[in-house]
Amino acid sequence: MRVMFTVSSWATHYASMVPLGWALQSLGHEVRVLCPPTQAGPVAAAGLLPVPVLDGMDIVTANRLQYYQEAVDGHWPNPWLPLHPINGQRMASLADFDVAAYRRDVEPEFVTREARSYDAAVDIARRWRPDVVVHDPTSLEGLLAAKVTGVPAVLSLWGPVGTHEPEHMRIVPPDRSDSFPRYGLGEFTLDQIDHVLDPCPAAVAPPVTAERIPVRYVPYNGSGEVPAWLFDPPERRRVCVVWSTALSLMSGPDTFRLPELVHALAGLDAEIVVAAIGADLAALGTPPPGVRLVDRLPLRLLLPTCAASVHPGGSGNTMTSMWAGVPQLAVTFISETTAAARRLAASGAGRHLPAPAAAPEIVRAEVAALLDDPVHRERAGHLRDEITLRPTTADVVDVLDKLAQT
Repeated sequence: MRVMFTVSSWATHYASMVPLGWALQSLGHEVRVLCPPTQAGPVAAAGLLPVPVLDGMDIVTANRLQYYQEAVDGHWPNPWLPLHPINGQRMASLADFDVAAYRRDVEPEFVTREARSYDAAVDIARRWRPDVVVHDPTSLEGLLAAKVTGVPAVLSLWGPVGTHEPEHMRIVPPDRSDSFPRYGLGEFTLDQIDHVLDPCPAAVAPPVTAERIPVRYVPYNGSGEVPAWLFDPPERRRVCVVWSTALSLMSGPDTFRLPELVHALAGLDAEIVVAAIGADLAALGTPPPGVRLVDRLPLRLLLPTCAASVHPGGSGNTMTSMWAGVPQLAVTFISETTAAARRLAASGAGRHLPAPAAAPEIVRAEVAALLDDPVHRERAGHLRDEITLRPTTADVVDVLDKLAQT
């Protein structure tokens, strides 16, 4: 069987697809990953074969445009304004972004690039003839290529955010280049998504209308060295604090709450391990006593040793914490992560704080509750057990094979 993946320009969007690629390859199937050139290195480092032909609007710009529109429509969840969608600078008012000038001078280039990206995916599909296509939610090139060549397409969700969220926070982009009608498929709608690969336990299941294909979540957070101290049980309860590399870039410097969170947690009777990139760790300066800093340590190595995790609500952090059975606190800044965090909190396996409410003393109290209330640990264990009982990636390979034969 030949399986074509299409992925976006943001690595965490397709990290959850990597184990499926491994399963396909280990069972003798062929996999090709169509990606933007910027992702060829990460895809190859994951052990998959990149085909760097995709283009289109980069994820950072796409998200900034979405956040700007949220602010215009009254859905932006923060007291500060979103960043200027194009130059990434702070805005004094929403009028600082000239929408008419953007549509006249900038958007046409994005539309041209997107059309070129769709054409590239269709071209490769016609030449390579995959039996099935798997794509992430933001890479609709795969869906179009599958429809044009008459093979099944499967959208791979990255976590507890679905295809049918409220319009202001939709994760599936529009067809800006009208490529679907250009290929005779009519205007793109979400109803054209037929199959969704869902790694989420039922308690946090996101809204979809397509056929839901369950899969066991297998964390992939990149590679890294395993420090020797991880082989020893912690002397005190360990709390993992993870920060996102994307927040400041997409939502502005006001989202960088790492220093105040770390100092708020330092007084707890717990070991605090901060997992972040080097630049963010450097901003912390000398850590308080009882705080350990680690640079780019894959979460799947660290979280099984932890009693709680604190993060900004991204799907990788959320799903890996669930996989490890760790109660978690999500401090959220955007609508997408807020939706996921609310589902998590409703399950009892975690707690949620919108960023405007996340004063240091409140964060400290929330984490103390995670550590001291056994209900959170019990519910987190239930989610972990449910993940373990879901079909493996090898099982999903069989599902894809059957789809390809229909």
